[in-house]
Amino acid sequence: MALSGSWLEHTLDGRPASHAALARPFVHWFLLHRARRRASSRRHTVSSETRIRHEVRSALALMTWLDEQACRVEDLDQDLIDRRLDERPGRGALIRSFLIWTAARKLTPRLNAPRHVQQEPDDLLPEDERWRLLKRCLTDETLPRDVRAAGGLLLLFGLTTARSRHLTDEDLEERGSDTYLRLGRHPLPLPPQPAVLLHGLAERPMAKTMIPHSRTGPRLPFPGRLSDQPIRRDTLTAKLAHHGIGARPARNAALAGLANEPPAAIIAGFLGMHPNTAVRWSRFVGSDWTDYIKARPEDAGIKE
Repeated sequence: MALSGSWLEHTLDGRPASHAALARPFVHWFLLHRARRRASSRRHTVSSETRIRHEVRSALALMTWLDEQACRVEDLDQDLIDRRLDERPGRGALIRSFLIWTAARKLTPRLNAPRHVQQEPDDLLPEDERWRLLKRCLTDETLPRDVRAAGGLLLLFGLTTARSRHLTDEDLEERGSDTYLRLGRHPLPLPPQPAVLLHGLAERPMAKTMIPHSRTGPRLPFPGRLSDQPIRRDTLTAKLAHHGIGARPARNAALAGLANEPPAAIIAGFLGMHPNTAVRWSRFVGSDWTDYIKARPEDAGIKE
């Protein structure tokens, strides 16, 4: 079996080099290799090649979506996959091959992309435990400051470590005595303590264990070993877990709590969350705001 090389290059034309660098070996060494192996035992059909093209397009669409989240393929975890499938239900089967390949290449852990997205979260932190952990993040000065800040954002707003690690001081906006965090289309008002923590992290001196870098630019509240590079997602997630904050159950509880209060359209706008995800969480807690989201932006009090 041979997939037209001109088709692949035409598909990759104009795309980032990082996408092409992953797509080419994925096609040639995984998809086509698998197709040849299958063709040896049964007749090749046009639908086989069509399937490959769909899988390639879906993998590229996933990479584009990751770019929009300020994430790389290496940042993929189950939470990001679940978010992607919330936005594009039924696409799990088309990205499964790509995830098998990235896991085999040790670019990502083994990830599950179900054909149908589970309708209710199966790992939900009890609400009283959520507030207990949140209070600890905001008040317990024995915790590391980065754990307090990342944990607070996770428990308050469901902000994943994959997103919080990319925050910079430029995402913090001062309006009088108030601080706002830019996540989605609308700046999110921060309670005082998380704002103080984020400012303090961004302004702290570079740790002795960091490798300095001469490039000037935005300061990172959550830097990695290189002072101008963010901490690894799995490192930050592990730090939270070490202090008793499980990323997935904490995020599930935060989103359920948010969806039970303001309309899903407001959640989506504030947190940069896809409206489909916000609707799903609203339905889970018994509040269906679909009609609200269908309203015109000006009717919903949202200015584009």
